[in-house]
Amino acid sequence: MKSNSVDLVVLAPGGYLNWLAALSPHSDERPFLVFVSQTNVGVLVPQLEAQGLTAKTSYPLYAWHDATGPDAALVQLLQDLGGSDAKVLALDEAMRADHAGLVRKHLPNANQLFMWESLGALRMRKSESEYQLLKQNALVADAAMRKAWAQMHVGMGESDVAQIIADSFAHSGARSLFRIVASGANGAMPHYMAGESVLRTGDPVVMDIGGRMHGYCSDMTRMASIGAPSPELVEVHGIVEEAVQAAMKAARPGVAARDVDAAARQVIACAGYGAYFNHRIGHGLGQEVHEAPYLTGTADTVLEEGMVFSIEPGIYLPDRFGVRLEEIVILRADGPEILSELPRDIHVVEN
Repeated sequence: MKSNSVDLVVLAPGGYLNWLAALSPHSDERPFLVFVSQTNVGVLVPQLEAQGLTAKTSYPLYAWHDATGPDAALVQLLQDLGGSDAKVLALDEAMRADHAGLVRKHLPNANQLFMWESLGALRMRKSESEYQLLKQNALVADAAMRKAWAQMHVGMGESDVAQIIADSFAHSGARSLFRIVASGANGAMPHYMAGESVLRTGDPVVMDIGGRMHGYCSDMTRMASIGAPSPELVEVHGIVEEAVQAAMKAARPGVAARDVDAAARQVIACAGYGAYFNHRIGHGLGQEVHEAPYLTGTADTVLEEGMVFSIEPGIYLPDRFGVRLEEIVILRADGPEILSELPRDIHVVEN
């Protein structure tokens, strides 16, 4: 905060608050906000949650009642923290709009930043304990993918495959967060979710899955083929694989995130498919599936050791099929370490 001249940080229930203070309060219309100055902390808390919170934290609590509202408690909190005259304010970008409005009402003259511009710089660099949890989650996702592959067959519904994946996560003690199972032309929609389509001989299948365990997430994408893959699928898969490798080679400490995106995009463009790669190369992952850093064509974030992010190029041919390959990596001094242990080859489902 000092190095960025931030006077006050305001956290809401969610990823940042859990990461920083191990607090996961119930989130609803009642403002529950943690204010951090450069020297002090204060918690604006609904009265009905204050008593339970005292067992979890020693931070000063400023409780407010439904009958009177939070304004008076917030005024007192800001006075005690010396934050009433804050010039630079960093808000949790996941905060409810009405709660952000409450804070801005009492600090109308503060220049506003968002958390990814301040605390996010710390959260992007994972500790060894965080790495171990992310690795564990990646292996759980690997097992779910293998279980789905083992049971897939012609005539099975996409939703049935998705259920196998969800059950596998649950069996491992994790919670399934998403299960994209996109067969045939459905694979041309990057965020298609499993529907009522059934697997047919010759279908390519995009499988993008992720779960959460012990507060951390997984995310990975692989390709399957129902029966022998077509020559065109093999060709496009090879181009996407080459793009993965180019991004891996480009991702080094000190490199701008946009350069990793450019490395993968150039491979796909040179192969004639540039118009069909329509999303960024990657996003950070940790307590949330999408968090900083974001690896886009314009991102100037400088990559550092310990950052965890996806590398996921894709080619999407409308009304035909799509191919995406995704790895979650942690950046080491000599480049990315892949968390998954599952090969990126096309998995052929025998008829």
